[in-house]
Amino acid sequence: MKKTTKFILFFIAIAIFTIITPNLSNAQRVANNEETLNSEVSAADPGETITLQNDITVTKPIVIAKELTIDGNGHNIVGSNDWTSTSGNQTMFTAQLSDAKLTLKNINLRNGPKYGVQSYDGATVILDNVSISGFRYGGVLANGGKVEVRNLHLGFNGTNENNGIEIDKGASATNNPTLTMNGVLTSESNENVIRPAENGHLTDFTITNTQNTTNKVVVSGNKVVLTDSSDNVISESTIPDKATPSGDIQKLIVTIITNDKTNKITVDSGKTITADLLKSHIELEENYIIDGFYRDSNYTTEFNFDDPINTDTTVYAKISKVETSIPEEQPDQTPESENQVKDETPKTGVESHLEIAVLTILLATAAIIAIRNKNIKG
Repeated sequence: MKKTTKFILFFIAIAIFTIITPNLSNAQRVANNEETLNSEVSAADPGETITLQNDITVTKPIVIAKELTIDGNGHNIVGSNDWTSTSGNQTMFTAQLSDAKLTLKNINLRNGPKYGVQSYDGATVILDNVSISGFRYGGVLANGGKVEVRNLHLGFNGTNENNGIEIDKGASATNNPTLTMNGVLTSESNENVIRPAENGHLTDFTITNTQNTTNKVVVSGNKVVLTDSSDNVISESTIPDKATPSGDIQKLIVTIITNDKTNKITVDSGKTITADLLKSHIELEENYIIDGFYRDSNYTTEFNFDDPINTDTTVYAKISKVETSIPEEQPDQTPESENQVKDETPKTGVESHLEIAVLTILLATAAIIAIRNKNIKG
């Protein structure tokens, strides 16, 4: 009996160990400083997640060569003023080569000598609820890799001018860069939010937009354009002559000028537009109306809405103020004398009837007296 009990307990222990062991191997990876972050990145199996427990200051680049998620849990990763790395790569986070897929989520990247994050030569970077600011070269670098924007906010990145997301291909990269919009991209600066590099290595790049994206990045002629959800132009950057873009959306820019205000919107190439579309992008002051749309600032040639848009186009909106009529003042109805006392007694008609009766009685009495005197004399 005792042996049977021991065997049963032994098998129960094995079963418990079997159940617990996978859970131990999948225990959550956490980091609370630069040392533990780097060690967890090295030790993590592909597909695992590292969660930050507090803000972390880093002094050198972090390179990812596998599939990995870093969940900032709302915390910051800040580049130290005492940056110690002297390698050519000075970017805070780099996903490197085609096996790498780095997802950054719920995290704020602050300050660094080059870029906040880059995808290099076939690697993928996904930015989900990420904020990036204060990097000397730029916020994001698609360096022959793929960048997917799900929810990204860009502060000012760069030196003399802003550089939000740079599309580039390094001299040693073998893949062309791709930018995919799959959510929301906001920026504190409207300058160079999306910028194709001009170093001569970039020859081909791809831009795509998912059906779920809120704002889009589109190709318009020789420009890369960031729009909002209503197709208003937020930012536009010129594409270098040597670079050839491919994208799922080809657009043209219509510039609407209303007095001293200028709005830019993107429209489908080769399609016609309507006056209602233009009006929906114009904010008028009270009592102003649109008189028409013209090709020139002197309002001499009306815009023909039957013509398709085949090139970037400027439209001038003529507006005028509506003169509202002021009601004439009514004559003063004030009584001539304010001292006159108004009779507030209700008029029932009894007084007038009484006066008539008294007068009738007086007339009848006078007639009777006259008749009686006549009889006496006769």
